[in-house]
Amino acid sequence: MAAPMLRLFSRGWWFGAPSLSGVLPLGLRKAHSDVRGLLAAQSARGLFKDFFPERGTKIELPELFDRRTSGNFPQTIYCGFDPTADSLHVGHLLALLGLFHFQRAGHNVIALVGSATARLGDPSGRTKEREALDAERVKGNARALRRGLEALAANHQQLFNDGRSWGSFTVLDNSAWYQKQHLVDFLAAVGGHFRMGTLLSRLSVQARLKSPEGMSLTEFFYQVLQAYDFYHLFQRYGCRVQLGGSDQLGNIMSGYEFINKFNTFIALSQRYLKLFTFLPLPEIDHLMQLHIKEPEKRVPQKRLASEVTKLVHGQDGLDSAKRCTQALYHNSIDALEVMSDQELKELFREASFSELVLDPGTNVLDTCRKANAIPDGPRGYRMITEGGVSINHRQVTNPESVLVVGQHILKNGLSLLKIGKRNFYIIKWLQL
Repeated sequence: MAAPMLRLFSRGWWFGAPSLSGVLPLGLRKAHSDVRGLLAAQSARGLFKDFFPERGTKIELPELFDRRTSGNFPQTIYCGFDPTADSLHVGHLLALLGLFHFQRAGHNVIALVGSATARLGDPSGRTKEREALDAERVKGNARALRRGLEALAANHQQLFNDGRSWGSFTVLDNSAWYQKQHLVDFLAAVGGHFRMGTLLSRLSVQARLKSPEGMSLTEFFYQVLQAYDFYHLFQRYGCRVQLGGSDQLGNIMSGYEFINKFNTFIALSQRYLKLFTFLPLPEIDHLMQLHIKEPEKRVPQKRLASEVTKLVHGQDGLDSAKRCTQALYHNSIDALEVMSDQELKELFREASFSELVLDPGTNVLDTCRKANAIPDGPRGYRMITEGGVSINHRQVTNPESVLVVGQHILKNGLSLLKIGKRNFYIIKWLQL
């Protein structure tokens, strides 16, 4: 059974963990001997095993949990519990006791049920992939796990109350925020803050990659979701501490690094809004709060781009930029229909521009050949039938389909023809 580990995010550091043996590693004894209050008491029990990084543990860390010196008392601490089974086990109990000790000291604690992460399966400490769990089974396990956590918390409150003012105990489920996420939006907002080299260097990943079974993308992505869990709780609940097993070190480090990078990114966005716009400071603060709640929407970045574009290019330039953005990144037909010839040329600079006469009965094959978009003969015909051609962001697979105004030909008399993934052709129709 892995010994629980504790992670703390505060000024960019982390620390750590309960030990089943009750004996601290020799190198940590001196560090813990200088720790006061809560940390000293739990160190005496052998509750903490490691911390990362070690700087600041003698002064900053104990002060953070001291109601007399901390400006942010109480702190919030969480521990994750994946519902891979329908009941708690002794490993869960040890982690829960860690949470309870913080709660008894006046801090708020969160037990996070990992319904979303359980679907992936945590590869840490395992030599082969976990058995995949279907959604219904995970939901049933999660309900049972929540009941177990709440029952233990109630027993703790009722039977072991020592008369002090305790912090709160809350049970959350990470499916609450992942079920609202769209995969592409999530990867666009979060993925860029993770480096493949760093993720691959984790010991848990290295061990699995060297094993006969290897490691699936599903399992590999687990550490990204656990990192995001911590970021979400940090932003929504002010959570700065995570308890976890010692086999969780790689996942823990990923979360620590992600929060540091993402907060730097947020700080830059806020700074640029202050420097490059005339927005009132309270409005900027509101935009940043929206970003914290839904980072995938990139609200401050879009507003920054909007304000700067309006200043440099005027209102017409801003309107044109918005149309181009909708047409290019959101495949908006409405945006294409109101774009001018010049806007389309600017947007698709590498695109070939043709002026064609719309003869009665002109079909998709005729159009592609007149625009020199496909080769003559059977190969060009197959490019259409095999799904390699789209007109106005809509795939066409019947070469004999006759062009329809309002579908293949937009209201502004234009058609945007795409061959493959990157080859665009702009057609302006005459004599409509």
